[in-house]
Amino acid sequence: MIFIATTTINKPTKALKRFVKNKKCKLIVALDKNSKKFKLKNSIVLSTRYQEKKWPKLSRLIGWNCIGRRNFAILQAYEMGAKTIALIDDDNIPYNNWFKTVYVNKFVNANKIKINKPVFDPVGYTNHKNLWHRGFPLEMVYNRKYKNVGRKKIKPDVQASFWNGDPDVDAVNRAIYSPNCNFKKNYFPFFSNKISPFNSQNTLLDRGIIKDYFLFPHIGRMDDIWASYYVASKKYKIVYAEPTVFQKRNRHKYITDFNLEILGYRKNVELIKSLKKNPENIKNFLPQKSIRAFDEWKKIISSLDAKKR
Repeated sequence: MIFIATTTINKPTKALKRFVKNKKCKLIVALDKNSKKFKLKNSIVLSTRYQEKKWPKLSRLIGWNCIGRRNFAILQAYEMGAKTIALIDDDNIPYNNWFKTVYVNKFVNANKIKINKPVFDPVGYTNHKNLWHRGFPLEMVYNRKYKNVGRKKIKPDVQASFWNGDPDVDAVNRAIYSPNCNFKKNYFPFFSNKISPFNSQNTLLDRGIIKDYFLFPHIGRMDDIWASYYVASKKYKIVYAEPTVFQKRNRHKYITDFNLEILGYRKNVELIKSLKKNPENIKNFLPQKSIRAFDEWKKIISSLDAKKR
């Protein structure tokens, strides 16, 4: 059973309707204050009242109208004993291979990729070499060079699956290229020993990573990116998998996205250097409310683990 965690402000989308049709998946949806009326068979819907009552302190610290509400869907799945938790966006329509392409906590032969930069950009390695992953430092975009050193066995804690259609690139990239992607499957799966970004859009997590994986609130569109850099700096293993969804992106404004990404443009290089010295240096870059939320997250996970013993 794969538990799928998401949040949405929309009515059930085509993507979510397709996910619940598979009996091997259990969809958990954390609603937000501005969510529309939501009812979907074979799903677990966490109302705003439920979230506030069950996790009052964390709910206050995270706040509303943000992707951070997805954290509560993750918590619900974790409490229900999920061994694998998938994070998805409501505009990512799954292909049939989504339900078959599961590498988390299994040994898989993947291409090991080297790059001439201190940070690995997974998107630039593919056939779309002019693009880069959201959160990859702009200072490192120029002259990226990759080398495939052969197939190696890896047992990933994280499976960051790709997305055809509108990819997860930053506002600068999107404004320049307005990309519409069809990623070639022969590049996948692959990994790098360098620290690298991944998102919470189409990503599978092993249960063992959840104590350290947290969508940090109050830092704009770096919430999942800094979460990825943090767990990568703690040496969790990440594999990038072939596209398993088509993203028909919900309406966004480039300038709004750009403003929400400015923290990353300014601080990503400094953050990554600091994380390499000590992953807990993440707290030097977070606002106090975000730090308190992360501390509360760890307390909740620890309490749930204690009950399982």
